[in-house]
Amino acid sequence: MFRGLGAVQVALGVSLLASLLCIFVPEFIRNLHASKLAEALDGLSTISGSAAMLGASVPPELAFPESAPRTPREVPAGRRVVDPPGTWQHPTWRTLGFRVEGPHCFSFSFDSGSADGRAYFLASAFGDLDGDGELSRLSVFGDVTGTKAPVVYPVRMEREVE
Repeated sequence: MFRGLGAVQVALGVSLLASLLCIFVPEFIRNLHASKLAEALDGLSTISGSAAMLGASVPPELAFPESAPRTPREVPAGRRVVDPPGTWQHPTWRTLGFRVEGPHCFSFSFDSGSADGRAYFLASAFGDLDGDGELSRLSVFGDVTGTKAPVVYPVRMEREVE
């Protein structure tokens, strides 16, 4: 593979490649973390984690807080928005310890219910990343039955790149 190349040339090529990776990999990771989908995934992770902790210590009919409407009500259309004060004051958001601070491009909702010794929740993030009026939706579902620990299922994505 390296026939005809000297040791110095191979070492120079490897060091050049390593230098490029040192520059571009951290930048790629920063961009990936700053991507708009990371906002929704981080939010859903926080919501579902808090809900699971709440549901672990009480009977199923009391496991999860009441439903909360989509917050903010209007999904940002193709841009980041900053919410007015008081947007995240719904009792459910406060119980879950969830709020979005700073500019964001997703709205969140929390639906919960219980029946026959089973409680469940559905947390969703809605976005209109390209401003065309079609919403993407990322959601996570969780439930608890009887004395078992709450189960949180993987995130489901609908039109994540709409």
